[in-house]
Amino acid sequence: MRLGLTPALEPLAARVCPWLVGGAAPERDEPDDGVVRAMTLVLRLEREAPARTAVLEAAAAAALALCLDERAGPAGEWYDAVATWAGAGRIRKLSRRARTSHWRAVQEIDGVTVGELVRALVPGPVEEVPHEVRRLQIGGTDLPPDDPGPPPAGAPVVWLSPEVEQTVGKAAAQVGHASMILATVLAADGADPAVALDAAVRPASRADWHRWTDALDADPSGRAAWEEHGVAPVRDAGFTEVAPGTVTCIAARVP
Repeated sequence: MRLGLTPALEPLAARVCPWLVGGAAPERDEPDDGVVRAMTLVLRLEREAPARTAVLEAAAAAALALCLDERAGPAGEWYDAVATWAGAGRIRKLSRRARTSHWRAVQEIDGVTVGELVRALVPGPVEEVPHEVRRLQIGGTDLPPDDPGPPPAGAPVVWLSPEVEQTVGKAAAQVGHASMILATVLAADGADPAVALDAAVRPASRADWHRWTDALDADPSGRAAWEEHGVAPVRDAGFTEVAPGTVTCIAARVP
């Protein structure tokens, strides 16, 4: 295992940056047992709703924080669950919303909470989620757009597509993918994957978006986009809201 490529990130490297790790692994829809696994992101959406950007940034950080947690490492109690999920071929995530007592209840389930806004739960079979999670709604996870201003200087950024509309639940899953992908490419490139924990989330301009996606169209491996622009894409599997292969967001390393 290359330094920085944790059990959750190492299987991604062959898929998102094969030019850095010596070739791509075969794609698989699910592990050999056929079980569909996912990481649940529980979004805290109280009656006094938080800002959309704050929730998305917490989702990006929580998903990656779980993957970098020592409990997900080879000697950790979460290792088997995380490694099996990450090696499935797709890093599925499902967003659910909670408030008040339901939010407090999920704090007792294994996972990582960021900013008291999002808890990423240890991934597992989607048909075997605990009762406290199963009762949480998947739909209705939306918040109005906000104006967070420019991203902080020196921070990596997850840029949301200006061309597809996403509910906050969908976008939370996508930025969680993005933080993991960014951390993976950073680690494979010899940098610290934890840098991606501080990623800001912002809507991309159409000019920047087209520049990046043009690079991805010219070289679908992603190598040119990373080497020339420092960006890595999230291509959606198309299970909800968008068509398969849609680039929903693009993660950019620190300039």
